[in-house]
Amino acid sequence: MARKPQLLLRIDAEAALEAARERDRELKRGHRRGPLHGVPLAHKDMFYREGKVSTGGSLILQDQVATTTATVLQRLDAAGAIELGVLNMSEFAAGPTGHNVHFGDCRNAFHAAHVPGGSSSGSAVAVAARATLGALGSDTGASIRLPAAFNGVVGLKPTYGRVSRHGAMPRSWSFDHVGPIARSARDCALLLQVIAGPDPNDATTSAQPVPDYVSRLGGDRLAGLTIGVADHGVDIDAEIAAATDESVLVLERLGAEVVRVVLPDLAPLFRIGETIIKGEAAAMHRHWLQTRPQDYSNGVRLRIEGGLFLPATDYIDALRLRGVLTAKFIADVMDGIDLLHLPMSPCLPPTLSDSDMERADSETLLGLFSRLTQLTRPFNFLGLPAISVPCGFSTSGLPLAYQLVGHPFAEATLLQAVDAYQQVTDHHRMVPTL
Repeated sequence: MARKPQLLLRIDAEAALEAARERDRELKRGHRRGPLHGVPLAHKDMFYREGKVSTGGSLILQDQVATTTATVLQRLDAAGAIELGVLNMSEFAAGPTGHNVHFGDCRNAFHAAHVPGGSSSGSAVAVAARATLGALGSDTGASIRLPAAFNGVVGLKPTYGRVSRHGAMPRSWSFDHVGPIARSARDCALLLQVIAGPDPNDATTSAQPVPDYVSRLGGDRLAGLTIGVADHGVDIDAEIAAATDESVLVLERLGAEVVRVVLPDLAPLFRIGETIIKGEAAAMHRHWLQTRPQDYSNGVRLRIEGGLFLPATDYIDALRLRGVLTAKFIADVMDGIDLLHLPMSPCLPPTLSDSDMERADSETLLGLFSRLTQLTRPFNFLGLPAISVPCGFSTSGLPLAYQLVGHPFAEATLLQAVDAYQQVTDHHRMVPTL
């Protein structure tokens, strides 16, 4: 029996209406809070708000009332945003498909039989369905970019340390990134402008100055920008390859210089990253795994439990290698280019039934999950900013996307390139028939 699909896990109707009335009163008094004054938003159910429950998509946290408010929510409040409620997500942000046995599976906005991507499934679907102007997500291996790609919207994973994670449910402290999902690069820039910057409550945030992302948009030419197109050695579905190749031609027509670059084998970065994620997730979940194992879905519990058996030396070696391999990647691949271009995912979104870990062969599905994220997770390991960009539709009506990767703290360059691309294409304007 199919689980009932669900998008919003909680609707804060009265609070949202009262906030809207207050924003109207403020405008009448000549007071405008900021660039998001009166703008309706909703976010992945993992950002804590004092006095409210934040489930993290799990049964275990369904009664946990937050005692603090996430820094990103405080900043959105200060900018005038109105929160409509909280959105569905993969349980404990652990899954690239968007399945959730506890609250119902989210569904692809353009093709309901297919996965929406995860773990920020509800965030991407809500934006694609025009239920909200934008939404926050988190990205540990693809969880902003993949659902954005599968639903025809823009998803930005900022540089590690660009956005505070204080008050956000962790999945892996070393890999988690918080960022926006929106319909366009311009909307992503607006959201990033509000949430970016250092936070004394998060020691991993950077003191690097935050540029004015929005004011740097608007140019329709990319002259002076060098984009490296990756020879990545990954088997890509034909329709995705054709669409990403066409996106390169568009960027070149806009004035960008396109050069070919050869990526190193990304598999070691993926495997080393897997060691870190599994170890950190197991450390966070150890108590619940011992006391409440029955309250996890089988697939999520099995994936997290594996981290309990990792030697500490493997985890420490993985952390030690991170800085070395990041410096090497920047020197060997990013030197001489401004942005790196490659496909977002090598394959189209699978169906919900074919990718459900509660019902299908786990070994086969783990292989699928690795395939879905093999071009994304390495950039979480490297901590580099990356953005998912809609670039067409398959013959079956599923969205297609490419990915741009930048130098550390080069989000402005990513957003400029995507904004220029979106001025001459309309893929991001397509609205699903719900």
